[in-house]
Amino acid sequence: MTSPPLSPDYVTAAQFLTDAEALLIGAGAGMGVDSGLPAFRGTQGFWSAYPAYQGRSFMDIATSETFTSDPELAWGFYDHRLNLYRQHPPHAGHPPHAGFAILRRWAESMPLGAFVMTSNVDGHFQRAGFAPEPVYECHGSLHHLQCHAGCPETWPADAVQLDIDPHTFRACSALPRCPHCGALARPNLLMFYDSDWRRARYESQHRRYKTWLCTVQDRRLVVIELGAGTTIATVRRECEYAAWRLIRINPHDTEPSARGVLLPVGALEVLTTLDALNPDKSFSGSCPHPR
Repeated sequence: MTSPPLSPDYVTAAQFLTDAEALLIGAGAGMGVDSGLPAFRGTQGFWSAYPAYQGRSFMDIATSETFTSDPELAWGFYDHRLNLYRQHPPHAGHPPHAGFAILRRWAESMPLGAFVMTSNVDGHFQRAGFAPEPVYECHGSLHHLQCHAGCPETWPADAVQLDIDPHTFRACSALPRCPHCGALARPNLLMFYDSDWRRARYESQHRRYKTWLCTVQDRRLVVIELGAGTTIATVRRECEYAAWRLIRINPHDTEPSARGVLLPVGALEVLTTLDALNPDKSFSGSCPHPR
């Protein structure tokens, strides 16, 4: 039985990658979903992941204020998420997420290099073997903590391991504390209505990203946008701005780009299909097309 013919957009996307001199990977929740992580899309998606929160929304829980008004609830939510990220590394999912390895191989083949911009706070690109220097976590990382009382330092969350009530999703053990002043700690990521986020670590990442972008702005920069939504459009806007050619991969927010192609299916399916279209398993940017 023969397979149905591929959409011409796959062929176009593969040609974009062949012509590329540099690669920007813009990643939203689509990559995490393929690794077995919840996307919290809409209240129903949030409640299916956290049934004890019926009647409340993701935006109600994921705020700095919740760490003041109900720290056990706030830490119950974030510690559960942290453990999900620890238990679903990209190289050891069910099945393993081959997309990270594919993207890493493509990135390493680019003559002018590659960068990752991600709104995900799961740290999966680093765990998949990407060097930390060319990764910009625009919304922070759940793998780092900050002081809820205002100390400027941040530190790794490696030691965080709480007891969580499986019925209420509330923390029922001692909560993380700031090693400098002893106040309550919170994740070092951007929450809703968050004026307290300590962003120095990510400002350094942003500076490296902007420096790299300046070096490739007049070259053939191909952007792969993976599951970047429109509700919080930080990654999508940047991908549109930066791209010479844009490959948008998204089964839900399916607005096409004037600069490229839309592939309205999951990230893993698209990446493996594009990889199979390239017999050399890498893209060299060898075609002499001007921007």
